[in-house]
Amino acid sequence: MIDQDTLAQNVRDVFNKSIETKSAFIAGDCPEVLATIAVAAANALRKGNKLMFCGNGGSAGDAQHLAAECVVRLRATHDRMALPAISLAMDMSTLTACGNDYGFDDIFARPLAALGKPGDVLVAITTSGKSPNVLKAMTLAREKKITTVAFLGCGGGPALALSDHALVVPSEDTGSTQESHITAGHALIQLIEDILIDEGMIHYTKD
Repeated sequence: MIDQDTLAQNVRDVFNKSIETKSAFIAGDCPEVLATIAVAAANALRKGNKLMFCGNGGSAGDAQHLAAECVVRLRATHDRMALPAISLAMDMSTLTACGNDYGFDDIFARPLAALGKPGDVLVAITTSGKSPNVLKAMTLAREKKITTVAFLGCGGGPALALSDHALVVPSEDTGSTQESHITAGHALIQLIEDILIDEGMIHYTKD
């Protein structure tokens, strides 16, 4: 049986790996890439377009999480207007109907075909950069003149070639990469808010 001291050390190892990954993230060019993505997203919102998010598993959770932060708010001190955003990891009826009628590879491309418009932004989240359903959505987004943003890991994978803007977490570890993705997502929304507030495009009240 594993003793408690070993389990506690395992906890420290998990946190240290996350810290190391995030330290490497901010030491490289990821902050500059994220700032560029924020400007592109703010430009899209300014023109009346929307943000769309997609991903599988934990990344599907991140997609829903970040879309919710846009629609509601990220910071309790910023009671601002809603920003148009949606997760393509949609309701169970849509997911299962698409999976049944077309296949799992179409579960993001199909709603994107219905809802995506030129000038929108797709934020595709995949730690491997090679999820077939994410790649298919990114390919369709390119065809529809939708800006493609990818949150990646493991060197980027095939998604790099389909990305207008690629944020590649410097890690091969899925957990650490996902932890950096959600932190980057929070930073992205905060930057978008700050840009639009500074330009007078959205208004907020401080609690």
